[in-house]
Amino acid sequence: MLKKLIHIIFLPCSEATLLMEKRNADDISPKENWKLNLHLKICKWCRAYKEKLEILDDILKRKLSQEKEIKINDSEIQGFKEKVFKNLDI
Repeated sequence: MLKKLIHIIFLPCSEATLLMEKRNADDISPKENWKLNLHLKICKWCRAYKEKLEILDDILKRKLSQEKEIKINDSEIQGFKEKVFKNLDI
């Protein structure tokens, strides 16, 4: 009963999920962080949401870092050089 009362009055799930998103963006105050940590201790559903959020964020970060890396192999460089020389008539 006490968990339910704290859950409803202190920090509802709707606010907890918002604070989790803010925490990932490093835009959370110490007070909000404290409230969120307390909520996560009593709410198994929000803990599960937090785990899934962390997995998705990790996947997205890896995907974005892979897209930033541009890999060009030697055959592509040679092909580019040949096209340039052909257009320059050298």
